[in-house]
Amino acid sequence: MSQQKRVKRAISGWLILNKHYDMTSTQAVGKIKWLFEAKKAGHAGTLDPLATGILPIALGEATKTVPLVQDGTKIYEFDIAWGSATTTDDVEGEVIETSDHRPTEAELVEILPCFTGIITQIPPAFSAIKIKGERAYDLARAGEKPEMPPREIEIEALEVLAHSDEISTLRVTCQKGTYVRALARDIAKKLGSVAHVSRLHRAAVGPFTEADAIGVNELEDMKDSATRDQVLRPIADALGHLDEVSLDQKQAQAVRMGNPALLLGRNAPISLEVAYATHRGDVLALGRVEKGQFKPSRVILPDSPIRN
Repeated sequence: MSQQKRVKRAISGWLILNKHYDMTSTQAVGKIKWLFEAKKAGHAGTLDPLATGILPIALGEATKTVPLVQDGTKIYEFDIAWGSATTTDDVEGEVIETSDHRPTEAELVEILPCFTGIITQIPPAFSAIKIKGERAYDLARAGEKPEMPPREIEIEALEVLAHSDEISTLRVTCQKGTYVRALARDIAKKLGSVAHVSRLHRAAVGPFTEADAIGVNELEDMKDSATRDQVLRPIADALGHLDEVSLDQKQAQAVRMGNPALLLGRNAPISLEVAYATHRGDVLALGRVEKGQFKPSRVILPDSPIRN
């Protein structure tokens, strides 16, 4: 007898996954989508298979807020393995250069200011960046040497957590587009050595931290979907850095239809570049305020049993 087809649910919210080692971001999304029987899912920022840590996964209407989380500040902890450079700048690649030089902790700390603020970085050849319409990693795997264009990135903080002759552990707080593998490569070069990343862990993405995260095994051990639903975070948790516009019932009905709503009252905003509208605590839409009107750009449909 064939298995009964699972009925997919219109469920919305954020699942903050603590991704384990050797799992791709696509596999993680597929697993969470299956566990929650969700109609739609997506992640807020790829995490390499060899990396662990925070992978925010949006279900249902929460997918409309993915860019707002993806563009948020990220925190990584990583190990720099001194003495060998690899083709991929991590443990997956082949060794292409070695060095006997091992920097001291004082030398390492001294050069970190060179890698904070807005800096220029050349991404690794093994990355998802498109070169003439093709992924750089596909070209690299085919034996080509793609010419990677430099890009400006912003690193807010960089500190040493531990140091030895063989491995240094660092924590970096950075903005979107930063490649930690390239950062480790460039730090080693600045110190007259070579190195690669031997461990990478993401500790935070936008508003979400490890305190919010749960592993796949924990989710699988839960007895039913109702129990799993309780660990979902509401859509509003991804929007705390934006201005909130609270609407009454009549205004909310207009916005639900994709129409603008005139904001009334002494304290009503006149202009906001980015904001979100709510009614009785439920997220209605993303949008902006222009000339005293809230104008929706993405309407959040009320199709979820999870409170927005």
